Amino acid sequence: MEQEIDRQIGAASALMRTLHRSVVVKRELSRKAKLLIYRLIFVATLTYDRAGSISTLDSLDFARYSDDGNRESDERVAVLEFELRKAKETIQALRTNLTQAAESEIPSQERKNYKSSPEIQEPIRPLEKRALNFLVNEYLLKNEYKLSSITFSDENDDQDFELWDDVGLNIPKPPDLLQLYRNSGTPLSSPRDMVDVSVEVDLGDLPGNSNNQDPPKKPDLSQQQQTEVVQELEYQISLLSNEKQSLVEQIKKLQRCDNEDNVMYDCVFWKLSPAFLQALLSFCRMCSDSRLGAEVSRIADSEDSVMLMLGRCLPHIVPNVLLAKREELIPLILCTACLHPEPKERDQLLHILFNLIKRPDDDQRQMILTGCVAFAKHVGPTRVEAELLPQCWEQINHKYPERRLLVAEACGALAPYLPKEIRSSLVLSMLQQMLAEDKADMVREAVIKSLGIIMGYIDDPDKYSQGFELMLLSLADPSERVVNAVHQVFIPAFAAWATELGILHTTLIPSLLTRIEKLLMQGEHGLDEHKLHVFLSALQSLIPPLFAVVLQNAPFTSRVKLHGDIPAIEGRRHKYGNYKYLPQLIEIVGRINVTSSTCVHEFSRFFWRFCRTFGKIFTSTKIKPQFQEILRLSEENVDASTGNDILTKATVPIYATGVLTCYNQEEDRKLLVGFLEDVMTTLSLSHAPLNSLKASFVELGANPVYHELLLTVLWYGVVHTSALVRCTAARMFELLVKGVNETLVAQRVVPALITLSSDPEISVRISTIPAFGTIMETVTQKELLERVKMQLASFLEDPQYQDQHSLHMEIIRTFGRVGPNAEPRFRDEFVLPHLHKLALANNSQAVENKRIDIATQLFEAYSALSCCFISEEVMVNHFLPGLRCLHTDMEQLSPEHEVILSSMIKECEIKVENRGMADAQGSISIASSLVGEDAKTKFLSKMGQLTTSSAMLANVFQRKK
Repeated sequence: MEQEIDRQIGAASALMRTLHRSVVVKRELSRKAKLLIYRLIFVATLTYDRAGSISTLDSLDFARYSDDGNRESDERVAVLEFELRKAKETIQALRTNLTQAAESEIPSQERKNYKSSPEIQEPIRPLEKRALNFLVNEYLLKNEYKLSSITFSDENDDQDFELWDDVGLNIPKPPDLLQLYRNSGTPLSSPRDMVDVSVEVDLGDLPGNSNNQDPPKKPDLSQQQQTEVVQELEYQISLLSNEKQSLVEQIKKLQRCDNEDNVMYDCVFWKLSPAFLQALLSFCRMCSDSRLGAEVSRIADSEDSVMLMLGRCLPHIVPNVLLAKREELIPLILCTACLHPEPKERDQLLHILFNLIKRPDDDQRQMILTGCVAFAKHVGPTRVEAELLPQCWEQINHKYPERRLLVAEACGALAPYLPKEIRSSLVLSMLQQMLAEDKADMVREAVIKSLGIIMGYIDDPDKYSQGFELMLLSLADPSERVVNAVHQVFIPAFAAWATELGILHTTLIPSLLTRIEKLLMQGEHGLDEHKLHVFLSALQSLIPPLFAVVLQNAPFTSRVKLHGDIPAIEGRRHKYGNYKYLPQLIEIVGRINVTSSTCVHEFSRFFWRFCRTFGKIFTSTKIKPQFQEILRLSEENVDASTGNDILTKATVPIYATGVLTCYNQEEDRKLLVGFLEDVMTTLSLSHAPLNSLKASFVELGANPVYHELLLTVLWYGVVHTSALVRCTAARMFELLVKGVNETLVAQRVVPALITLSSDPEISVRISTIPAFGTIMETVTQKELLERVKMQLASFLEDPQYQDQHSLHMEIIRTFGRVGPNAEPRFRDEFVLPHLHKLALANNSQAVENKRIDIATQLFEAYSALSCCFISEEVMVNHFLPGLRCLHTDMEQLSPEHEVILSSMIKECEIKVENRGMADAQGSISIASSLVGEDAKTKFLSKMGQLTTSSAMLANVFQRKK
């Protein structure tokens, strides 16, 4: 029996300790605990009855116990007495805590409200309700209202009306209702005004422990009844033990949640570089380095902390409750939203937060985002999904772009604290919708940055295709700031994910190359340069992650010692040096239209970035040899009469500007100069088109760093033994003049052109004319212009060139090209008079083919110059006469041109007539205005002679009677 009591008392003690740790558990198990307490007291009483009194000897059975037996019995009794005393103390503590728990069931915030507003009647507390229920039921029983009592008991089935201790273990029973009424309704004393009163069962009150040491009375219970009580106790203890174990597990779980730090929820399943992840999160645009930022970040987690925060924040809020200072309210809103027990109230508070400022500026949005992140850290992913995301969804189509911008930024800032399923579904869909529909550039830019953050946390491989389409869609955005965000944030994150999936080099890059190839094949009748730019820019941004993959799978990685927290390199996916992309890229380059400067520029930038990323050794050993093998530049090919067809393709300018310019040491510059000289020589000797060389000069000439280098190449052509090469050099000067400063033009370009203009070969001299014309179009130095003008005049006036049909054709073509942009004086005094002479001379040209060639070229020149302002004198003396000469040619050679020329002549004649009439009218207008001004001056002078008094002024205008 003692062992049974030991077990029961131990179970009760464990239960009491568990109850002591949780107020919620106390309320749920109070009734069961009290039943167990009373039954334990009863069993302990029976045990003491059987063991005999510890203070009397007459109850001992000497026949039954020996000396040793008495000693053992005394020891057992002492142990039982000690354990029962400990149980009694625990019961007393439990009674006190249960009473306090019952009293504290009213929310603390409500009690504070009623303290601060005493005029508001405080609602009934649970303890008061139970006390009044007990007194009412007692009154009904005493006054024979038994049916009402039964009904009342049924309606309050959570209360035992037979035992006052069920109301409160530490609360004295008040007088009945009748006595309370007769005492003028004196209210029950408040529990706060009471002192602790023990109502425990004292050992002296138990049988066998009376003060007069009388033998204890044995309860009138049979052995069978006692056995049944013990069995009932065992059953109740087993139930309570199971329930206690469940509650202990819940308490431990809650304690674990409380001990978790500002930890990121639901982290990604694959290893990501901490520095890379931190760089991604830096685009969340949060601030915590200011006073208010630190206040927002430090979310309170208890009522006391809330009060402290109110004390810190209210001094700043009270004087600043203005529209421009409403962010001061954010800490209060967030704390209340975090700790408020009602979901509807929390939703309303968060709605206020997102609508706090009508059009939040950059700083205000950052503050709200900082608060949202602090809220997310505090409440966990479930509440973030349920409470914060709906606020974002409601404002996704708000009329103010600042509010939509807040939504876009919030999606990225909250990404680490959302369930992974929500990140890759709802949030991704929201951002995709905003990217496709929002018209504000700044909103789409924020969407791209948030999408990049989402890519850093996504772990669903099925979303790869969606991410790829989002990348292409965003790269085609018309806003430059959006495209910059794609390259800065989205593509690096997407590439990191593709790398983790192992498909960067097997799927992502090949898919872009395939699209480029299809685009070039479809673009034979007109290339979509914008799409090409999109694909190439994406490919260019993928170069750094591709370089990282190559390094991870290189053979030397096993010999490299890594420093810091760097993830281990995974299995080699492809052999180092097997760069299948290079031959494919070079083949694609060969199919590009070389005359498309945009395509050449885009591919040049790509190869330059590729070579700079992979390094000089890689460029020299892997990239250059593949280009050189395809170009096949050698002494044999240079001297051959038929050139290499690949030299006319875009491969030449892309290799020259994208590969050979990556490194700028002396040996690199020599290699570039030698390559351009070889190309110029080969193309010239083989009579091949010069478009590839021109594209190289245009791309390189855009950078002043290469002007000296290009002039060196051209001087090589100026002094070349072949006239074909000298002609090419002369024509290439035309491309270089526009970008070179006037000092270089005067010191290097013009002397070279003068040298070529006196070349023994007439074809070389003719080739200099376009360059001379471009100088007249771009240079402003008068001495230089006069020098060039004299050279052009020698071509036109020297008798040796009188029958040079090719020279005249080149001059007319050049005049038509540069005339509209040249200095007006040069156009009026040099260009138009000489065109008139050429048109007049062409009327007497006997060779019909030459006549129609000159006439056609003159028609193009006059059409271009007709848009310029031409003085009346030049119009009458040169422009109209030249048109009439040309009209004479076209009447015989080309009737369709003749109709246009007739219209042009008529229009010019009308302009001359109108201008004469306008001049005459202008003279009359000027004379009348002068007369008017003279009369006005005289009148004002008369007025000035008068006094300014009001009386005299009135007399001046007074009507004579």
